[in-house]
Amino acid sequence: MALARLGHAVTGRLRRPLHLLHPPPPPLTDHHASVAHSFALIHASTRARGFASSPYNAGGVIGYRGRSPVYTVKVLELLFQINHTRSMSTAAQAEPPSLSKAPTPSQTSSKVPLGALKVGMKVVMMSPGFVYEPYSIREPIPFWKSSLPFPNTDPSASFQDRIVRVSSFKLNTKRWFTPSGWRRTKEDVILEMKNAYAVSRLRKKTGYTKKEFYDQAFKIYKEVNTLMARGDTSSLRKILTERMHSTIKNELKKRQSMWSSVHWELVEPAVCIRTLRARMIGLDKNDLDKAFIQLTLEFVTKQKFEAYNTKGEVVSGDKSKEVLVKDIWVFERSLFHPGAYWRVCGRITL
Repeated sequence: MALARLGHAVTGRLRRPLHLLHPPPPPLTDHHASVAHSFALIHASTRARGFASSPYNAGGVIGYRGRSPVYTVKVLELLFQINHTRSMSTAAQAEPPSLSKAPTPSQTSSKVPLGALKVGMKVVMMSPGFVYEPYSIREPIPFWKSSLPFPNTDPSASFQDRIVRVSSFKLNTKRWFTPSGWRRTKEDVILEMKNAYAVSRLRKKTGYTKKEFYDQAFKIYKEVNTLMARGDTSSLRKILTERMHSTIKNELKKRQSMWSSVHWELVEPAVCIRTLRARMIGLDKNDLDKAFIQLTLEFVTKQKFEAYNTKGEVVSGDKSKEVLVKDIWVFERSLFHPGAYWRVCGRITL
């Protein structure tokens, strides 16, 4: 009943009558039941939201006093919609455009200019532009350790001496019995699994073989160094990624400011070539074939180098001497581009 009186007061101020479905019932003994019943008596177009009951003692709030503690109903938001009226905060909906009417020039100009054609553009990534998880030297933590050399290294050792040396091998406590050793073992296993997975995907998509790839990588290694010695940046663009090509160009500019020309020669065959890391960079988790493969190789070769100034005088190196050089290069190839080939995407300096 208290809420019904509030409705009469509000409608009196608005000078609009309040339509009730039924005359007000007599007061109920239960306060909560009376409040619920008073809300049920309001016209169907009247809505009330956000009310809560809480113990509160204030004269300006609708309340009920009796022997029990005072329970008040705090009306947080009361929206009246009487005689099909609409609240001021309701925005008028725009009428949908008729299908029979042609669009005006102002409407079409906001989307596509008159006389223009919609052309679909497809963006293709030729390279990620970075080296994923670049190789770095990790602290060696062996699984076994021994203070004596391995028995096979001394063929003249007696059988008893061999037994003593084998028994000297013990578990490495740092690797097996420390939290840091457990974490390191876990990391090593994950790294090896990544290597194996990348190589398996590469072999499945391209028929990769280590010997064939090493021969191709060695040719690229020789060609890149030869073109760098000549200063031919335009030919380098074909076998380098965009970012690597920009790096090589900057290096050549610095070199040309110091030396006029250089002589570079590679002594074949290579001393050693080995794979240090294999990684796959996926572009779509739903399509495993849409990915790039990066293989990190270590080249150990013998080279001859000599640099000259503008007068043709030797200022650095000696082409008559062979120098042992170790380089770590990263090769990259796409698995989803037709006609993809290996390119150099980075160099790693340890």
